[in-house]
Amino acid sequence: MAVRYGSSRGRAPELGFADVLLTGLAPDGGLFLPTDWPTLPAHTVSTSSSYVDLAAEVIQPFVGGALSRVDLQSILEDAYASFDHPDVCPLVQLDDGHHLMELFHGPTLAFKDIALQVVGRLFDHELKCRRQRVMIVGATSGDTGSAAMEAVRGSEQVDIVVLFPHGRTTEVQRRQMTTLKDPNVHAVAVQGTFDDCQDLVKAMFGDEPFRERHSLAAVNSINWARVMVQIVYYVWAVQRLGRGVQATTFCVPTGNFGNVFSGHVAARMGLNVDRFLIASNRNDILSRLIETGEMRAEEVVPTLSPSMDIQISSNLERLLYELLDGNGAATAELIAGFRDHGRAALTPAQHQRLTAAFSGDRIDDSETLAIISEVYDSHGMLVDPHTAVGIGVAQRHRRAGEHVVSLATAHPAKFGDAVEQATGVRPELPPHLADIFDSREDYAVLPNDLATVEAFIDGLSVRGLG
Repeated sequence: MAVRYGSSRGRAPELGFADVLLTGLAPDGGLFLPTDWPTLPAHTVSTSSSYVDLAAEVIQPFVGGALSRVDLQSILEDAYASFDHPDVCPLVQLDDGHHLMELFHGPTLAFKDIALQVVGRLFDHELKCRRQRVMIVGATSGDTGSAAMEAVRGSEQVDIVVLFPHGRTTEVQRRQMTTLKDPNVHAVAVQGTFDDCQDLVKAMFGDEPFRERHSLAAVNSINWARVMVQIVYYVWAVQRLGRGVQATTFCVPTGNFGNVFSGHVAARMGLNVDRFLIASNRNDILSRLIETGEMRAEEVVPTLSPSMDIQISSNLERLLYELLDGNGAATAELIAGFRDHGRAALTPAQHQRLTAAFSGDRIDDSETLAIISEVYDSHGMLVDPHTAVGIGVAQRHRRAGEHVVSLATAHPAKFGDAVEQATGVRPELPPHLADIFDSREDYAVLPNDLATVEAFIDGLSVRGLG
């Protein structure tokens, strides 16, 4: 039976996978979730397989009749052919009972590639079937934008506009977006924070005439397909470590909550997970929520781990919907209250359910640099600042006998300044990005203003570029 999807706010019709893929954000402003969770077959964690074969097994129930197993397998093989490691997501032992899962072996050197290389191909497949073209608009704190643009560059079915916070990404992150020459990809620096960029994207989806005029679609982690594809590497880690009957803890550097929510879905499907450690930098709204049961927005502070410089975590809404027992109206009310007042609280019972599955902590920049240095001195390994935040939280909170897999979310060369500051060693970019500093950049700088951004996108279409 094909999985159906409903909105976290309960006021949108249920859809099948293909429509959810292309719709992205539900019409009522909520996020799509399966109405029933598939069960993970026992053999997926007890039988060794290739990453592609495992991905096809895990993903197939979610796509149902929208995609045949043969087509899904072909899309996955093509998506991961460009990765520079045969395991796609290799595991490296850091200490006894503590592994790193490297998620940065794709073309843009960040974990976003693992989902977006697949999602881009899913878009192409479905749009060709429908003979349609869409305009993707997305917001990025640094890595999603380049991964999304790389995934759809040159596509005849998709145009893409990515908003990023001006001056708040690393140079490598920015240049990965602004040096692409394909006519269907466009980067826009917004004079604001990532949260501002994300709000602009949501407002564009809420502007029905604009949305219809451009056939808007989303590949941010608000799109269920992103979450779906990321489930796979949690199952992969358990399979590769042979821990099917033993509980594993995952430590996830987290900003927008999509990555760790994918792990939570794996647990909902039956993966044997002890708990999730949420690792935050100074922008620690998630770890504070776990500690206090209250969401309270504060000013976004620029850090050495900019992909986590977020105060409004979009994907948290999916978990809140669960904590509110699938009550869409209550979820919408909680989110609206947070938006209006900058704070919202869980009940004691809801908070208890949250802390039963999640723990969390924050690591500041000085600690991040110390961890990068310590990992290099002890293991001869360079890690990026986001990964270091995860390692630090895992080390601080790991219980006796607990086996932890920390997610290494980006290649150290994407954050070379911080890594060099900590270790004295400048990590090298892979050969395919070696000339990125010599390439000409092309991007717009716009104010944090919806009308201005929409006019820019309208202008792309008028000029025949979009």
